Amino acid sequence: MTLAELVLTGDLAHPTRLTVPDLLRWPQHRVQVSFECATSGIQHHRFTGPRLYDVLTDAGPGFDPGRRKDRLRFLIAVSGADGHHTLLSWAEIDPDFGHAPVLLGVSIDDTSLDLAGPQLVLPQDRCGARHISGIREIRVDGTYGGRHPVPATPGHASAAAP
Repeated sequence: MTLAELVLTGDLAHPTRLTVPDLLRWPQHRVQVSFECATSGIQHHRFTGPRLYDVLTDAGPGFDPGRRKDRLRFLIAVSGADGHHTLLSWAEIDPDFGHAPVLLGVSIDDTSLDLAGPQLVLPQDRCGARHISGIREIRVDGTYGGRHPVPATPGHASAAAP
């Protein structure tokens, strides 16, 4: 029996690999979720797992303490085993901003996800389109593919460096 792993990569001090049992080290939260699915109607589920914010904070995002509000430029890309992908901003999950209760679900309806891998659960999303099953990678990116922001000139929009 092989446990599914997810990889934390990107702008992190401590990139790592995690399994569902590893994710049990963080405080566990339980949410009831209802998704309106276009093909199968409304689905109701109970998920348990740690908050994405807690797990990523422990991995040490590469925020620059010298830049005011630097964490707001960070994106979080989540990829699943089935090819689904989604993107979140750090501001969505940060308690100082959106504080969305995004979970890495380690169980669904009291059934462990050890073999399938954790699921990205966004209880605030009505349709569940950003729900990712079998997460394989979470990438934290503060550089948007290597480009750094160029300060705006008064009266002009800011641009990205080539």
